[in-house]
Amino acid sequence: MGAAGGRRGGERRDGDVGGRLKRNGASSDSTSRDGTPHGGHWLGYKTLEELSGKDPAQVAITLSSNPALKAMLDEREMRQDLVQLLCFVLGKAFQAQTDRATLQHLADTVKNSGFLRTILPHYVASMASEPNPDRRDQYPLHLDNILAVVFEVLKTFPASSVQSVSMLVMLLPNSINTLRASGVDINPQTDEKLQELQGLVNHLQEKSREGTLRSDKDTYSLLHAAGENPGAEEQQNYKTLPIYPTPEEFQEEQRPFLRPNLTSRHYASTHIYLDTHFRLLREDFVRPLREGIQQLIRSQRDVGRNDARNARFDDIRVYLDTRLVVPKCTLDGIAFIVQFDPQPLKFVRWENSKRLIYGSLVCLSCDNFATFLFATVAQRDPEELQNGRVQLIFSKESRDKLVTIQTDQSFLMVETTAYFEAYRYVLEGLQEQEEAHMPFQRYIVDCNSDVLPPAYLNQNDSYNLSDIADPEYKGTIQPFHCLKPEAWPQMEEFGLDESQMRALQLALTKELAIIQGPPGTGKTYVGLKIAQALLTNNSLWSSELLGDAPMLVVCYTNHALDQFLEGIHKFLPDGIVRVGGRSSSEVLKRFNLRELTKSLKSRRIMPHHLSSAYNGIYSDLHQEEMEIQSQAVKLECTLKGVIRELFLERFISEEHWGSLHRHPDVHNQDEFVIFGEKKKKPCLIMEWLGIGSTVFQQRETEEAIFTAMETGEEEEDDDMIDIAEEAELIQAERYVDDTEDHRSDRDKERARVMEETLREVQDMMLATMFEDTQIQLEQNEGGFQLRPSATVYELAKNFNLEVSMFERLIKMNFPYVRLNYQHRMRPDIACLLTPHIYDELQNHPSVLDYENIKGLNTNLFFVEHKHLEEEIRDGKSHQNKHEAKFVVALCQYLLLQGYKPEQITILTTYTGQFQCLRTLMPAKAFTGVKVHVVDKYQGEENDIVLLSLVRSNAQGKVGFLNIPNRVCVALSRAKKGLYCIGNSAMLGKVKLWSNIFHTLRGKDQMGTALTLCCQNHPDRRVTVSCAADFDQAPEGGCKEPCDFRLECGHVCAMVCHPIDPEHKKYKCLKKCEKVLCDLKHKCPYKCGKACPKECPVKVEKSIPKCWHKQTMPCHQDPETCVCQEPCQKMLQCLHPCDSVCGAPCTSKCTVKVPLTLKCGHSKLDSCYYKTAKDEPNCSAPCNQQLKCGHTCKGTCHGCHQGRYHQVCAHRCERLLICSHKCREPCLPGCPSCTRPCENRCIHSKCKKQCGQPCAPCVEPCAWECPHQRCTKHCHEPCDRLPCYQPCDRNLPCGHPCIGLCGEKCPNRCRICHRDEVTEIFFGSEDEPDALFVQLEDCGHIVESSSMDTYMGMDDARQANEGEEVAIKLKECPKCRTPIRKNLRYGTHINRSLTEIEKVKEKINGCPTDIEQKKTTLEKQWREMRKLQQYLPIEYLQIEGELSARHVTEKDLWVLENKMAFLERVGKLKKVQKEQISSVQVIGFKAKVKTLLKWLLDARQKFTDQQVSDLQSELERLTLLAELEARCYMRRGESAMVDDDIEVIRSVLEKPGPFTEQDEVHVKRLLKDLRIPTLGISENERKMIVSAMKMQPGHWYKCPNGHIYVITECGGATESRQCTECNATIGGANHTLATGNQVASEMDGAQHGAWSEANNLRNYDPLDPIRFY
Repeated sequence: MGAAGGRRGGERRDGDVGGRLKRNGASSDSTSRDGTPHGGHWLGYKTLEELSGKDPAQVAITLSSNPALKAMLDEREMRQDLVQLLCFVLGKAFQAQTDRATLQHLADTVKNSGFLRTILPHYVASMASEPNPDRRDQYPLHLDNILAVVFEVLKTFPASSVQSVSMLVMLLPNSINTLRASGVDINPQTDEKLQELQGLVNHLQEKSREGTLRSDKDTYSLLHAAGENPGAEEQQNYKTLPIYPTPEEFQEEQRPFLRPNLTSRHYASTHIYLDTHFRLLREDFVRPLREGIQQLIRSQRDVGRNDARNARFDDIRVYLDTRLVVPKCTLDGIAFIVQFDPQPLKFVRWENSKRLIYGSLVCLSCDNFATFLFATVAQRDPEELQNGRVQLIFSKESRDKLVTIQTDQSFLMVETTAYFEAYRYVLEGLQEQEEAHMPFQRYIVDCNSDVLPPAYLNQNDSYNLSDIADPEYKGTIQPFHCLKPEAWPQMEEFGLDESQMRALQLALTKELAIIQGPPGTGKTYVGLKIAQALLTNNSLWSSELLGDAPMLVVCYTNHALDQFLEGIHKFLPDGIVRVGGRSSSEVLKRFNLRELTKSLKSRRIMPHHLSSAYNGIYSDLHQEEMEIQSQAVKLECTLKGVIRELFLERFISEEHWGSLHRHPDVHNQDEFVIFGEKKKKPCLIMEWLGIGSTVFQQRETEEAIFTAMETGEEEEDDDMIDIAEEAELIQAERYVDDTEDHRSDRDKERARVMEETLREVQDMMLATMFEDTQIQLEQNEGGFQLRPSATVYELAKNFNLEVSMFERLIKMNFPYVRLNYQHRMRPDIACLLTPHIYDELQNHPSVLDYENIKGLNTNLFFVEHKHLEEEIRDGKSHQNKHEAKFVVALCQYLLLQGYKPEQITILTTYTGQFQCLRTLMPAKAFTGVKVHVVDKYQGEENDIVLLSLVRSNAQGKVGFLNIPNRVCVALSRAKKGLYCIGNSAMLGKVKLWSNIFHTLRGKDQMGTALTLCCQNHPDRRVTVSCAADFDQAPEGGCKEPCDFRLECGHVCAMVCHPIDPEHKKYKCLKKCEKVLCDLKHKCPYKCGKACPKECPVKVEKSIPKCWHKQTMPCHQDPETCVCQEPCQKMLQCLHPCDSVCGAPCTSKCTVKVPLTLKCGHSKLDSCYYKTAKDEPNCSAPCNQQLKCGHTCKGTCHGCHQGRYHQVCAHRCERLLICSHKCREPCLPGCPSCTRPCENRCIHSKCKKQCGQPCAPCVEPCAWECPHQRCTKHCHEPCDRLPCYQPCDRNLPCGHPCIGLCGEKCPNRCRICHRDEVTEIFFGSEDEPDALFVQLEDCGHIVESSSMDTYMGMDDARQANEGEEVAIKLKECPKCRTPIRKNLRYGTHINRSLTEIEKVKEKINGCPTDIEQKKTTLEKQWREMRKLQQYLPIEYLQIEGELSARHVTEKDLWVLENKMAFLERVGKLKKVQKEQISSVQVIGFKAKVKTLLKWLLDARQKFTDQQVSDLQSELERLTLLAELEARCYMRRGESAMVDDDIEVIRSVLEKPGPFTEQDEVHVKRLLKDLRIPTLGISENERKMIVSAMKMQPGHWYKCPNGHIYVITECGGATESRQCTECNATIGGANHTLATGNQVASEMDGAQHGAWSEANNLRNYDPLDPIRFY
């Protein structure tokens, strides 16, 4: 190796070097016994020799950390063998896979040394004169080491090392050639490395001359283009590099490895080519984010986190306080709704802003970017963004991290200005590209200019081009072999010019063809010819293996793709597939991939394996989506509504759960009672929030879940199915695609057409290429069109990222065809391009015959101005409102000349101006006018183009306008008219613009004002320099009146207008003079409106039926007129009819008459109620005295005629134990206070309801003064006496305080507020030494000694006299406000509070007793489970209330009453179901429903009145049920019985309450009532049952109702024949024969008695009264 060649005499020479190093401050070369250098600073030959055998990482660290290295490298002279060894060791160190900072430090040391500048050049030069052959043979190895070291230094510090390295590079070729000539074998790789080094040095020197060479402070390290560093390559393999940035990349010392895009030579390998472009493209989107975050971190470190709110960053956009809200299922996967703070972004116009657009990359961090999450914008809604909400999809790695994030974690979110979506698919495509199978490597990588014919063409293959021939020659062109130039038809036969013909030949005879052409030269036209030729001859390039291979069409813009596909559609009606959803073409709508897949599903012709797989996957996804959606909606409920307490129960502590179930007071509850509606159980959460009546909020959140679940099943999945499997079904003989997703699965195309390729970076081309591509046609607009746009300017300039693949190929002498004839622009416009941009551009004859632009005196003009631009706050763009207003006014003027909106395009050079234009152009007035930024309009054209150049500033900055490519695009889009506006004085400083202006001024096509010409009055001209000047041509002409005579004879009322010169569309607005009828009535309409067919003038006519006169239209027949005079007829009730004469008389008389209602009250109401079945509601006041003694405030109807009285509305107003007034309605006992507790101390405040027990404060008592302090807890009585010393502080006014020591100073002064302070209350206030206490609860000032006496009065009275004292807080003697806060009276306050807490506990009940009572009620309710079949909803409601965590004793008392009443109602429901006829059951059911409604009402507190009403009504219904049950079992009763029943029913159904007298009367009548049902009397039935002496359940009847008895167990064990009708009776196995049943009418049994269980059922506790 490097050390072997220099061992001879090494020790002596080493000593010499050592001596020299010693003189420079180095220590001796002695070593210890273990071989390590003494002192660690010595560096000589022996040390280097030892290092040469060690690991590269150890070598790098040792050299980098040894200060002696710098001294050695700065030596003026050095032995040859030491130079060789040093290069070997340095080369090995640079191979280390260690920290980059170490290698950078090492390279910096070498770069700044004399070793690189002097020693190495001398050493290399001496190689040529070396006489020793052994040494010459070792030189190839040393050369490799030198190249490795030099390459590492140059790639790390290109700017500062290029000069030193260039000198060395000049010497190396001579030395190598001399060695080769002397017989030394030079490794070919050495030549390649040297060639690469020379190319890199030349590149850097060129950049240095241009002034674009980056400094060493930049953040890049160069990789070798030849890839001779295997270790680094393996570590940094582009296929394993993550697409998303890593945390290490955000460190400021990190230097990314990059190679420049080679534009003047070939690449060493396909791997290096792909690696280079992957790294460059990735860095193009990573760098703005990296530098922006680094800037943000520095800003936060220097100023603080809040600085991000106002700071401005160049490369990122910052969003504060970002939080994840709720997940959401989308077609792209699981997304998250994210909320950020919108307040700092109020200035952003989200509708037009580029912020958070679809596909943008955002980075979220909660720890100052030590860690972070990546996500992309999945959907943006401007209205949601205005409120700070956006939908994001996180990357896979970030989704894994989400599980560790707190749900309420706040993030700082940053968005990069680089559009991530455009990079991601390309980068993924590059990583997936197989290097061995990349197409066209021969040209792209190796830069071979010898282009081969397509692989599909054989010598005998022939093309048939008759389909693309001119119609005149279609029949004469025969098939020919295209590889034979002499066989081709003439260009005239195809309708092409000479250059277009060469382009056609190139495309069909070469496997890769580039067609270049200036604007308007027919590239799309030729491209369509080529596409048609290929498609009509697809049998040549299809294969048996692939079948009909597709053609792929790629365009730069969606509009360009639509145009090209519409051209293909003209000759290919079917077989097109348009990928991407941004097509605006109606013609191509049916070819959209989404439309095609939907149609396939509807026809159900999808392959079976695809269909089954699709259904299975869709089913699984649907289930997961529903689960996620359900949980997400629950989360979202917290944002838009109120969640029920049942859902929150498991998340609420026991203490808070109990607090929740203390029912809050609801004001004016009567207002929300809706009779006849089903009442829902109130939501406690909403009641507490005070929104219990606004149930729509709760309903919204509840229904959202069900709506989402229901609609989710109906949503159709729009996911794409595999194109490769579906090709036959779509009839994909041809396949047309845009590259919106560069990695979408496609058939492997065999042919490809690409437009505007100069604007595509090479990576985008590579990511869409396939191995089997045999034809590649590229079209671009030449060297002066727009280049690919890179986000990072440095990458574009220093690394050639802006050089497209095809610009590079052309630079490498790749053959191409240039189109020479332009078919677009009129000559005046084309002159702007030639010779200023293009040396030569010929006009086709078709552009010489364009008509002049109407309304203007020139077809081309540049309007000069000096109005300054404005900078857009949100972004780096600019706007110029003067220019925007001018072009909008000019556009409006051109529309008034008769041009269609589609013929006009407005172009501008900045997006800020684009947004300004959109704002000034309302859609109604400018629909169809195209507005674009220049960069997005390449490849487009239009008849008239209005160009706003925007830039106009005092600094003279022209920005993009000094780039010829952009200028070329801007000036070459117009066909017939081009009108520009800009600051010519500033632009004229740019050479290109100066030349253009010179041409314009020479033709008088430039000035400060544009001249408008009236089409109707050519002598009338107007000059316009600003938007306001267009007012001189208000309708597009001039201000002369229009003198055109219309067909109606009137003169046009408009001013001069060029549109509609024949006035075919003009509507005359003068009065019409035409006569419509024989009565000479004139048309009432305006002249421009069509006259009516019948005369509409109103006249008076007599109606034959009644001879009343009515006003009607002249043409109307009086017979058809409805007379509007009042009707004179009398109704049957003798009241006049209130209808009109011509209408039928009313069936319901509405005359108010006195009515006597069933309740006995009288009421004035409509007459028809006399004969109607129903009667009006009685509104008479109830006025009955309630049990509480108050008068009922309800109405007769509202109180059900006194059966159910309204809740007493009288407020209690009694003073509660807490000193609040009871706000509940009249109740027998006041409930616990529901107001917020007002107890508080100096430490804290009780947050419970006032009626709940307060937790005592256990903090130390804060009552202290300089003389004494309390040692007790805050809630305990104090162990110190009050201090009576005066306060020694002064008030803010400067006067002495009038308070006491240790107390809060009063806010009143004895001097400043004398009248208020000395006001007599206790009597001693006016004494000069009086001291005062200010009560903190109300603010009143009271004399201290009197207040002390007042506060101790109850204590003294109770101690001395033993009197009972009311338990309550002492109150302010002036305003009666309870005293709670003053520390001076803490002892009195705490004693009172302790007593109050005892009372609270007694009111609320003992928890043990409550729990025991609750358990008893639960057990009792379970035993009444049979109620569930009759009252299912009510049963579950009681069950839910019993299962509540925290209930009070009062709650249990109410529940117990409900249970008791529901048990009795259950018996009624059972009778209703089993023993009441269908005729009577409807009315009975309604009565029971009303009873349940009142029983379960939320305001049901079981007051005396409520209990009385419920008991009376329940007793009435019980007796009514007994009556109906008896009637149900009767058989042919007599008329006398009917009369008795009607008497009883009249008493039970009469209006008004059911009194005790009514109850006694009805029971007596029922007792006397006998209803025979068995053909025997009641006494006879009883005698028979008694004689048989059997338990209930032995009596049965046959299908015809004949009674028989079964003895023994009562179960049927054999069958017999009925003695009356011969029907089968009895049965077998204890089962009755069909039609037989228990005869309940005999003994009241409901079940047979054959088993103990069934026998017990005959004694069901729910059984109603038995009737015998």
